[in-house]
Order: sequence, then structure tokens, then C-alpha cells
Amino acid sequence: MSEIQYVVGDATQPPREGTAIIVHICNDVGGWGAGFVLALSKRWKAPERAFRAWYRGNDGAEPFELGAVQLVQVEDGLHVANLIGQHRLKRTSEGPPVRYAAIRTGLAAVRQHAEALGATVHMPRIGCGLAGGDWEKVEKLIRAELTANGVDVTVYDLPAD
Repeated sequence: MSEIQYVVGDATQPPREGTAIIVHICNDVGGWGAGFVLALSKRWKAPERAFRAWYRGNDGAEPFELGAVQLVQVEDGLHVANLIGQHRLKRTSEGPPVRYAAIRTGLAAVRQHAEALGATVHMPRIGCGLAGGDWEKVEKLIRAELTANGVDVTVYDLPAD
């Protein structure tokens, strides 16, 4: 069983000691323009282009729906996982947009990709920014789907100002 490693740093720049997957949460309405995706788009254009094509139904991959994952290679040995784990964009009377069941389903798919590629997994505190999630709940999902199955995970927190 692996453990989650917490570091201060930039999740878009994981150490390059083998293949790596950067996981982040996307919404189910095709929006891309706030939060961690801005850092991704600053470094690479491919994740946003692939996400928008997926949303429009132009990429030939699995359906665009909660829990689905799109893996996009951005460099040799480095992939970004667009995981749909947020319903809509803002809090409603139903609560925040985070969808824990969708995140768990998506993390199971990420695990399969990581195992097939021999990859480590890197992420910010997914689902807990704009999606409004509770880190304790998300961390349990990461442990259940990734680290309990031997996938090494690094979670990044940005340095304090």
C-alpha cells in the first residue's frame, strides 16, 4: 500500500522520474477558464483543446459524463487526466458542484491508466477549490482507489504568499 505524499510546489511540474499523470477535476458543462485549468493551459494547450473537443463529441472517446476520464499526453512520459467530477459550475440549493461518486469512478479509471503506464499520480487538492469539496472526503477516495492499490500519489499545495 502506498501513501499520499504532500509537498509544497506546482502540480504542473511533477518530478520527471518516470511516467506521470496529473489529475484535475473538470465540470460537466464544458467550462474551462478558472482554477487549476488556468495553470494547465499556461503550460500546455492540448488538455484544453482535447477537453473542448470531448465536450462537443468530436474526440471519439468515452461519453462526456460525470466520472469519465480523458487522458491527454502533453510531453513524453507526462499525461493530464481530465476527470469530470463537478456538476455545473456553482453552488446551488443542492450544495456545491463537487460529485464524490464521480470522482471515485474517475480515480478508478486513473488507477487503470497508471497501472498500464507504470505511472505515478500528481494533483492539487482536487475537487476542493471551485468545486467546493471537502478534502477529507476526497482524500479517502484517493486512498481507496489509488494508494490502497499501490499507486503512488503526490498532492501539491502552492507556497504561501
